[in-house]
Amino acid sequence: MIAQNQSESSVIGVSENEPLVDRWKWSRPDVGIYTTLVQGLAALVRVSDALRIIDDICRVGVSPGEEVPFGKVVRCPICSIAVGVAQPQLGIQIVCCAKCRYKYELVSGNIVSVDSEEISMEIPAWKRGLKSLQILKQRVPTAVHSILVQTPSGLTRTHRFATETVDLPAQEGERVTIACAAPSNAYREVGPFKFSPKAPNFYPGEPICLTNHKDGRESQLVRAPAKDGNTSILKPQFIIPLLTVLAAGDAASGVIDPSLPQLLSVAAVGTLAVGATLNAVIFPQLNQLPQRSVETTAIKQQLLSQYDILQSRIRDLKEAAEKEVWMLARMCQLENKIFAIGEPSYRARRSRIKRVREGLENSLRGRIELIDSYARISSMIEIEVEMDSDVVAAEAASNAVSTILHISYLPLTSIHSNKWKLQAEANDEAERLLSSQTIPTKQI
Repeated sequence: MIAQNQSESSVIGVSENEPLVDRWKWSRPDVGIYTTLVQGLAALVRVSDALRIIDDICRVGVSPGEEVPFGKVVRCPICSIAVGVAQPQLGIQIVCCAKCRYKYELVSGNIVSVDSEEISMEIPAWKRGLKSLQILKQRVPTAVHSILVQTPSGLTRTHRFATETVDLPAQEGERVTIACAAPSNAYREVGPFKFSPKAPNFYPGEPICLTNHKDGRESQLVRAPAKDGNTSILKPQFIIPLLTVLAAGDAASGVIDPSLPQLLSVAAVGTLAVGATLNAVIFPQLNQLPQRSVETTAIKQQLLSQYDILQSRIRDLKEAAEKEVWMLARMCQLENKIFAIGEPSYRARRSRIKRVREGLENSLRGRIELIDSYARISSMIEIEVEMDSDVVAAEAASNAVSTILHISYLPLTSIHSNKWKLQAEANDEAERLLSSQTIPTKQI
C-alpha cells in the first residue's frame, strides 16, 4: 500500500509541470507504418480493421468520433463552385458567389417530413417545337415535393419544389442543405435605390439546389407548378384573343389616320424590346455585387474549391484502395489454402499468386501515400478557412462577452460606492456628534 502510494506520488510529481494531455500525446504514425498495418491486416484476413485504418488515413488530425467535423462544402447552384461550408451547428446563412456575384441563402437541417406527388404535364405542340429548336430551355417537372426542414436551432421551414425525375433527392431524417435565392430582406442600397442581389429568373427564397450530406449528391430543383394552374399570358388561349384585339384596333385606327397603326406597332415593339433588355441585361447587372466586395470571398472560395477537388480524389482513391484490400485478402487466403494442401502440383500457381500479391501491395502502397498527401493538404485548407471564420467569430464572441460583463459590473460598482459613501458620511456624523457633546466634571 505504501509502495503504491509512493509510486503514485512519483508519477504525480513528474507531471506537475506538464499538462496531462501533453504527457499522453502520441505522435501520428507515418505513411510507412500505415501501409504495413493495412497490408498485415489484409494478410490476416482482417478486412474490416484494414478498412478502418484507411478511413483514419483520410482524416488527418480528426478524432474517429467526428464530433466536430469540418462540415459539408456547398456549391453555387449557378456556377457550381464552392461558396460556403455547412457546419453541423449552422442552420441558415447568407453566402455570396465570387464568380456570379449573387447572394444565396443556405438552409441546413434534418428533414422532418416529406410529401411527394408525381405529376404528368401535357406539353403543348408550340412548346415542343421551341424545345426541339433549342429556343426554349425550360425544364419539365415530373414530381412535386414538399419537405419540412428543421435547423439545429429548432426553426422549421417548408420548401416546395419539383424535380425532373420521380426520385426523391433525400429521405426523411437525412441532413440536407437547400440553396435558395436571396430573400427579399437581403438587399444593398445605392443612394435612394435598393438592389436585390439574387440570381436572375428566380423568386426571392426560391429553392434552386439541394445537397444531401449523407451521400454528397446534388440535385437541381425545378420551380413547382402553381396549384391553381398556369395563368401565363404566353399561353395560346391568351395570345390569340390579344392579337385579335390588336388587329381590330389597327383596323379601326386606320380609318382615322392611315399612319397611326404603324406608329402603334412601332411603339409596342419598342416597348417590348426595352422591357426585355432591362429584364435580361440591365437589371441583372445592377443586382450584382461590386467586384471589390467579393475579392476576399474569392480567395476563400478558391481554397474551398481546391478542398472539394481533393476530397473527391480522396474518395476515389479510398474506393480503389478498399477494393485492393479485398483482393489482397483473397490472394492471401488462397495462398494459405494452397500452403495447407501442400501438393507439389500447386507450386506454379502459388508463385503466380505471390506475384499478384506483390503487385497489389505495391499498388496499395502508392494509393495510401497519395491519400495521406491529399489528406494533409486538405487539413491545411481547413486550418486556413477556420482561422478566417471560426477564430474570428470566437474572438468577437469573447470580446462581446467581456464587454457585457464589464457593463453589468458597472451598476454593482456604483451601488457599492454609494453604500460606502453613505457609510462614511454616517461615521463622520457620529464622530462629530460625539466630539461636540462635552460631559461636565461635576456631574461625573
